[in-house]
Amino acid sequence: QVQLVESGGGSVQAGTSLRLSCATSGYTTSRKYMGWFRQVPGKEREGVACIYDGITRYADSAKDRFTTFQDNAKNMVYLRMNNLKPEDTAMYYCAASGVDYGLQWCLSEISYDYWGQGTQVTVSS
Repeated sequence: QVQLVESGGGSVQAGTSLRLSCATSGYTTSRKYMGWFRQVPGKEREGVACIYDGITRYADSAKDRFTTFQDNAKNMVYLRMNNLKPEDTAMYYCAASGVDYGLQWCLSEISYDYWGQGTQVTVSS
């Protein structure tokens, strides 16, 4: 059974940083797409970053501020978020792929079969 558990969220001031972690069990992150998504109430879930064996993609909102990286030996994925803004406030989810749709789809929910429960990030101005 695949399980994903996010951690590292919290309430922070604008301009500061957080690192989110995604621990997987029953899953191997090597040669698989791993994604980070976020969602605020009333809005669709947004893909912010994804990674495949070190190859990354970012949403425009995350470029130059967010970095995702992985430790395949531990089957973990991370999202480093710098210079946080109030508009980054959301529930952040880790996702793991089943079928390989390719890098061009890795910011889309279609690429992922497994999801964590989310970790809340709140950024105040």
